[in-house]
Amino acid sequence: MQIQLKRIYAERDREDGYRVLVDGMWPRGVAKEEAHIDEWCRDIAPSKDLVKWFGHDRDRWDDFYTAYRQELREGDSTLAQSLREHAQNEGLTLLFAARDEACNNAVVLRDFLKRTHH
Repeated sequence: MQIQLKRIYAERDREDGYRVLVDGMWPRGVAKEEAHIDEWCRDIAPSKDLVKWFGHDRDRWDDFYTAYRQELREGDSTLAQSLREHAQNEGLTLLFAARDEACNNAVVLRDFLKRTHH
């Protein structure tokens, strides 16, 4: 299972495979025609309340990680399964807008997809 993480602002690469934006809001400054995404999975993004609470505050990272994993467990499992299939078949790149490449929702989602098999 190949899952990469990449900021939406980074250049597209042939190795990206299936490119999925996993943020709930469209990133600022990115034209939809130039984003080169295969899918925008708004429904797998963390809830607006959770995003607002987290505010990309590293002191809240562990709690955000736990809370978002819980949302993923309670969410639509067919979405997660579809992403796992893309990761298995052609590789998957989870795209995000956050500046912090180590502490963001795509990190949590990647770990969730790799560890959880239904």
